[in-house]
Parts: sequence; structure tokens; C-alpha cells
Amino acid sequence: MWLRNCILILLAVLLAACEEPKLPSPFHASELGNKYAGADFKLTDHNGKPRTLSDFRGKVVAIFFGYTHCPDVCPTTLADMTRVMQLLGKDAERVQVLFVTVDPERDPPEMLVQYVPAFHPAFLGLYGDVETTAQVAKAFGVVYEKQPTSSGYNVDHSAGTYLIDPQGQVRLLAPYAQRAEWMAEDIRLLLALQR
Repeated sequence: MWLRNCILILLAVLLAACEEPKLPSPFHASELGNKYAGADFKLTDHNGKPRTLSDFRGKVVAIFFGYTHCPDVCPTTLADMTRVMQLLGKDAERVQVLFVTVDPERDPPEMLVQYVPAFHPAFLGLYGDVETTAQVAKAFGVVYEKQPTSSGYNVDHSAGTYLIDPQGQVRLLAPYAQRAEWMAEDIRLLLALQR
């Protein structure tokens, strides 16, 4: 009986070893699988044009949520994305960076049109009313909350950049302060999916 149990255990171990090994991800950012399948938005860009995710089909979309009065995360992310675009060279023409404000009360179009393109002329700022903003943030799993300060308020918000492939699938989430070189590599891998 003891010998039979040992043989069964040995067979189970051998069979488990025959499974196809899982390869490490080629991406630096976290793969999201189908977690945000169907995530979309109906917002307006800083030029007054209504936008949805399908407007950018054929490009890799880098989208993140923030606000123009943000003291650190948002300007750093925009500056990092500017560096990514430089690293991409000609491939940057096939990338769209979107900044979605979570503070529509203080980020009207005239504020976004000055702020967002100051980092890169191709970047777009997107806005909606309070309810629409909440719906879009929820679709992407973004949380945000006003925090009172002595001079008004700040907005605590999720930090990270979603990378959407050229077919419109939300594929990756790059953490805040991801190395620009790594982000550029991930974007190139997503662009290669289209070829």
C-alpha cells in the first residue's frame, strides 16, 4: 500500500511537470487580461470635440486620470509621457496620450487647453461633467476623492497609466513613475500587435 501511494505521488508530480510552462510576460507594466474589457468613455477634448475610445482605433492609447492643480503626480506623469514620445521617435505618431480630469469644476476646457499641450502638442485633455467623470473613472477602476486644504482642496486619485492596444483593448497598467524606456518598450510591443 505504501509503495502504491509513493508511485501515485510520483506520477502526479511527473504529470504536473509536463504542463506547459508559463513564460514571463514580455511587458514591464502589469497585464490586465479582460479586467477592463468594454471600458470606454464619452468625453470632450480640450478643443471642444466629443471623443470616445474608438476615435483612436489603430493607435496605442496611454490614458491616465488626474487634475491640473495636482502638485506632483500629474505633471510628473505628463513629463514622463513627453519623454516616452521622444524615445518612440516616428512611432510616436501612432500613440495618443489622454489626460482625463477628475476635477471638472476647476478644469474647464480653457484650463486644459493651456495645461495639457504645454507638455506635448499631441496630448489631449478630456473632461466631462461630474457624473460622467465618475462613470468613466469607475469603468477604468480609478478612485478619487477631494481632500480639504487651507486654500481649498486637493484631489487624491489613483496613479497609473493604462495602455490600450490599437484594437481598443485595455491591456496594461503602468505604475506611477514607470521608467520611460520601459513604457516605450511596452508601447512598441503593443504597436507590433497591429502589424
